[in-house]
Amino acid sequence: MSPDVVFQLANTLVLPQWLLMAFAPRWFVTKWLMRSYLIPVCLGVVYIIYLFGDGPIDFSSFGSLPGVKNLFSTGSNGVMLAGWVHYLAFDLVAGSVIIRDAEEKGIPHWFTVIPLFFCFMLGPVGLLLYWLIRLIRTRTLSA
Repeated sequence: MSPDVVFQLANTLVLPQWLLMAFAPRWFVTKWLMRSYLIPVCLGVVYIIYLFGDGPIDFSSFGSLPGVKNLFSTGSNGVMLAGWVHYLAFDLVAGSVIIRDAEEKGIPHWFTVIPLFFCFMLGPVGLLLYWLIRLIRTRTLSA
């Protein structure tokens, strides 16, 4: 399968779980997806296939910013796809952590919707927003 097709499939694969986490976080299917890590694990398989599909990776490239820049600028579409899939998988895990943590801390779900959106679109920004909400809510609740 071409990297372009897999790119579209990977983007499509994560969307249902993001929507379920935003709109039906307590539904048993949503909870099962978050506990099982099924979608991030599937993305992990795609990641391995496309990261190593063109041959060995120079792991020393990860040791410097110029090395990473070179890896992405000279890498194939498969390497770029692997990088994108990496983001998709870990942003989805971060979103799952947000939902589980908010439920554990008694933070109303509607407080998590905006951080979830930002986590979906900008990963760490959503996690940071949730952390700020968590900090404020847990201090407010304990005061």
